[in-house]
Amino acid sequence: MFKDLWDLPLSTESPRAAEQYVLAVEKLLSANVGAEEALGRAIDADPGFALAHAVRARVLQLRGAMPEARAAAARAVPLAATGTRRERGHVEALALNLEPDMPRTLAHVLEHLREFPRDGLVLSLTSGVFGLIGFSGRRDRNEAQLHLLDGLAASYGEDWWFLNAHGFACTEADERARGRRLVDRALALNPRNAHAAHARAHVCYEANTCEEGAGFLLPFLADYDRGAQLHCHLSWHLALFELALGRPEHAWTLYDENIRPVNSYAPAVITLSDSVSFLWRCRLWDKERGAVAWGELRDFARRSFPAPSLAFADEHVVMACAGYGDHAGAASRIEELRRAEREGRQPAGRLAADVAEAMAAFAQGQDDAVIRLLAPVLADLVRVGGSHAQRDVFEETLLGAYLRSGRTEAAALLFRERLDRRPSARDRSWLQLASPPTAS
Repeated sequence: MFKDLWDLPLSTESPRAAEQYVLAVEKLLSANVGAEEALGRAIDADPGFALAHAVRARVLQLRGAMPEARAAAARAVPLAATGTRRERGHVEALALNLEPDMPRTLAHVLEHLREFPRDGLVLSLTSGVFGLIGFSGRRDRNEAQLHLLDGLAASYGEDWWFLNAHGFACTEADERARGRRLVDRALALNPRNAHAAHARAHVCYEANTCEEGAGFLLPFLADYDRGAQLHCHLSWHLALFELALGRPEHAWTLYDENIRPVNSYAPAVITLSDSVSFLWRCRLWDKERGAVAWGELRDFARRSFPAPSLAFADEHVVMACAGYGDHAGAASRIEELRRAEREGRQPAGRLAADVAEAMAAFAQGQDDAVIRLLAPVLADLVRVGGSHAQRDVFEETLLGAYLRSGRTEAAALLFRERLDRRPSARDRSWLQLASPPTAS
């Protein structure tokens, strides 16, 4: 019997179908191109291979082709009826993951993993900041993610995919030294694993080793396909390093060539959040290059997310509208977020609308409103989703409001709290500006 990457049996009698399926899963979990094509070859070799249809649904979901993804899942489910118990649960997990009921999907996934802990593709649905736990709206989501992976580590051993997922979870849960060790080991086992390259970028971001981060990402991106899932996002990380190193023109070149919507091949949520947060940071850091780019982002945001969805996406829709000056558009989405919270449809609760309203207020110069909305909820920002690096833009906006309104003592206190968490030459220099001179 043929086996998958984790030595689990595959219900196909076709050697080519099994081979191409395994190749597709490897491409998917390393964020490299070719997964969809390999699945096509697997299905051609065995049209009744349920797992190939299910994984194709996942690949289509990640590139935003939801009608095609649901069609692929609809083919997989009846085909899985004659497969093993593990395969039936696997297909059901991938099919449920296409639907909006994340708590139900997570419950099924966790139950499945209790019986089949080495079903790595099912486990991958929970991992990372964009997974089922990442978007759960829980304040302890980083700790919950790490607890799950700690409990499964013995089942995976020296597995390049798991080591990276585990390492990234450590980094987000503030266990950075352990995170770095695990990510470095994952990269040693599979140097072309773009998810591990991404985790290394986070390690460098949290340690403020920007030269190291840029030196790592430049050669990695040179050999990484522009059409791959993480090309835009890795370019965003590199752009942040370039900004921190005082090279804004390099950062803007990366934005123009790899991040802005017209040149990004990433899923819409990544393209939106990376583009918007880059421009917003440039505004905060006085590195903005005119208002033209904001119009493109406002139009992309409204086209890609016409209605409220994930809180993380909605924050950036509001930021895109507010950055462009479309204050009515920002207010409309904020009201929709308030309605979703009142109706119990928002996992992040009131926080989602409060953060969005604060970002819109900042764009209008309403610093009192920014401070009133953001200052009390800093410890809860994790609930809106995204990584530490992605959520920094909210905290930096609060700092911008403090400084712009002359609240230097509050700014200095927050700068010190940030420096306790991670080193930052920029924060140290701003702290000096915010701190009153000492008496001689």
